[in-house]
Amino acid sequence: MAIIGCTKKLLTELKEKPADIKQTPAELSGWHANIFRADRRKCILFTHDKTLYSLFIPGLLKTHFQNIREVFGQELFKSLLSEDLSQKHIELVLDDISEIKITKTNNRSVLGSMNDLIFNIKFVIDQNGGLMNTDIYELNHNLNRIPMGAIGMDYSIDALKTLLDAPRRF
Repeated sequence: MAIIGCTKKLLTELKEKPADIKQTPAELSGWHANIFRADRRKCILFTHDKTLYSLFIPGLLKTHFQNIREVFGQELFKSLLSEDLSQKHIELVLDDISEIKITKTNNRSVLGSMNDLIFNIKFVIDQNGGLMNTDIYELNHNLNRIPMGAIGMDYSIDALKTLLDAPRRF
């Protein structure tokens, strides 16, 4: 079961009461999400708590927010495929997010890293002349290849691959 800690702003947009979960998520299960505007469109950045692997989803509409779990799952699947991860690794991640609970944010370090990534996203979109001129797959690809201080200046894609290669503890 995946647990997505959403900012207050995003919880308001989702019109969903956060679940009261006391347990700490497993290594693969913890995510954070934040809503922001880029090029006057509503966007969400999802970031994995442990690896800081991030997924930027732009141009969301009301129906997307009503089905946020499915949107997240589909977009994450596409992102992992574009990263050339093995089928085994993709299945590990997708199995983990088959059930998703929405909670409040609980990790200020992850939120700080997300704010840095959002700054980068807005810069790239502005440099490309707007969302319509920005290749979202390339943007997501490059986002996960920024050295992140919270994980020892590693790339988040490398941290994710290392986590997926580690023996599973059940």
